[in-house]
Amino acid sequence: MTTLQPTRRRADDSAPPAQDGKVLRLAAGRRTRATAGADAEAIYRRILNAIIEHRLAPGRKLVEERLAAVFGASRAMIRQVLTRLSHEMVVTLVPNRGAFVAEPTVGEAREVFEARRLIEPALARKLAQSVTPAQLSRLRGLVAEEERARAMRDRQTVVKLSGEFHLEIAEMAGNAILARQMRELTLLTCLIIILYDSPAGRACPDDEHRRLLEAFARHDEECAAALMLHHLDHVEQSLDISLAAQDDDDLERIFS
Repeated sequence: MTTLQPTRRRADDSAPPAQDGKVLRLAAGRRTRATAGADAEAIYRRILNAIIEHRLAPGRKLVEERLAAVFGASRAMIRQVLTRLSHEMVVTLVPNRGAFVAEPTVGEAREVFEARRLIEPALARKLAQSVTPAQLSRLRGLVAEEERARAMRDRQTVVKLSGEFHLEIAEMAGNAILARQMRELTLLTCLIIILYDSPAGRACPDDEHRRLLEAFARHDEECAAALMLHHLDHVEQSLDISLAAQDDDDLERIFS
């Protein structure tokens, strides 16, 4: 099971645990402000979910005072949560200006996909060697959820579930260091998709996750690695990074 948050809920916390331990899933239940205010972990999950689900857009300022009022928490706790999010590169802390939802540049977007191409085919190959029936069942469940969301044209949920699918593969492959790196890369990918989404893009294209599942089920290591590499290329090509990469500041030429 993927553990997307590095810390666990305290044993004496009265709030219900999040389903499956997922940060990319909504926190279970509806918390009161007082309960949420007492739990930095819950605040962290709720802010992260809002970013992943596009409710907090890249570049949005995260004002400590307002967040403290919303969650019924101290500014010190909010500052702690924002610092944690900055370590995960989804929030940027700017001296004398405050905290902002990260805005990956075109160069950073390309580097994220380059890093994923170096890591994920190897993880796919490793998982194909050792995948268990229980792991296959878990991955099939995620793909089925993703397909339902796609049929409903719920792109935000598709992006979120796609991230969970890739994180599950990283966790199941059994390399904790690479899984931790994949967590950061997957969160950044979600922001990149928000920023550089093409109108014709489809997040993870149809059927590619299911084809990966079939390769895992056959224990076909080389096919799994090749499919993962092709899949990552396809996702990057679905974004409008090439147009943004010009970074043209010649206004006369742009509007001519």
